[in-house]
Amino acid sequence: MPLQRVTFAAMACSCEVVLCATSLADAQRLAQPGIDEVLRVERTFSRYRGDGVVRRINAAAGGDWVDCDAETVSLLNFADQMHQQSDGLFDITSGVLRRAWNFGQAEANLPSAEQVAALLPLVGWAKVQREGTRIRLPHAGMALDFGGFGKEYAADRAAALLLQAGVQHGYVNLGGDMRLMGPKPDGTAWVMGIQHPRKPSQLLATQQLTTGGLATSGDYQRYMEVGGQRYCHLLNPRTGWPVNNWRTVSVTAPLAVLAGCVATIAMLKGPQGLDFLRNSGHAFIAVDHTGQLVTDRPGGGAPAN
Repeated sequence: MPLQRVTFAAMACSCEVVLCATSLADAQRLAQPGIDEVLRVERTFSRYRGDGVVRRINAAAGGDWVDCDAETVSLLNFADQMHQQSDGLFDITSGVLRRAWNFGQAEANLPSAEQVAALLPLVGWAKVQREGTRIRLPHAGMALDFGGFGKEYAADRAAALLLQAGVQHGYVNLGGDMRLMGPKPDGTAWVMGIQHPRKPSQLLATQQLTTGGLATSGDYQRYMEVGGQRYCHLLNPRTGWPVNNWRTVSVTAPLAVLAGCVATIAMLKGPQGLDFLRNSGHAFIAVDHTGQLVTDRPGGGAPAN
């Protein structure tokens, strides 16, 4: 049975579901439950959507408690675990810092130190109040942002539904964050390319995978350049300023959401990120700020630029 590629747009990126089907129409039918699940996750947990739970939590900041369903509680618990494992660097309250940073413009000015400092009192997962299934942001202006793992969680959820429906070969790809549902029909691995962080038309490396997740965090998709220096969208919640030690970090793990969080935490940890990656137990490929390639593979470490 031939492989079919069903494309769609979600979460501000190009997405696809690749699976076996006799025709593209049949593939669309098979893939639709997974696509619908991606759109549901986006609708429910985006901080930009007016009807989502995250939007309701943020709108109540400084005021009432908000009741959460089991799925939201589970994601909040996961965010808490990532906060602990990252020594506080993975913080879903840090999205408010983007009020000072505008990475959507090709040319932009750096925020002032005063602008960034004014937002820091609104950052801090430890400030968030939780009681059973209820949550409260105690200070007006605080906000939660699930963007640090939203795409990867959606990929995992979509793949889970497709696996339940009997899909055995294929993968879900949400803007480069992937969850595999099984090998190619002949039993061989998929060869997944990892983009070079400075040469968009070239691959940095490839990974052969049959199951699990692959996710990348880097400084090359959303960033600004001022005075010849690159400022990426990943912000240190303690300082409010972008991290700058890594150009890219790609991680493979049993789940896409885990791969994504490990990659992001490594970026946030700066020079200590390499020890974190090596101690994580997950395969990785990374490029530091000098262009040096670092990997868990034997013989890795050649320059990447």
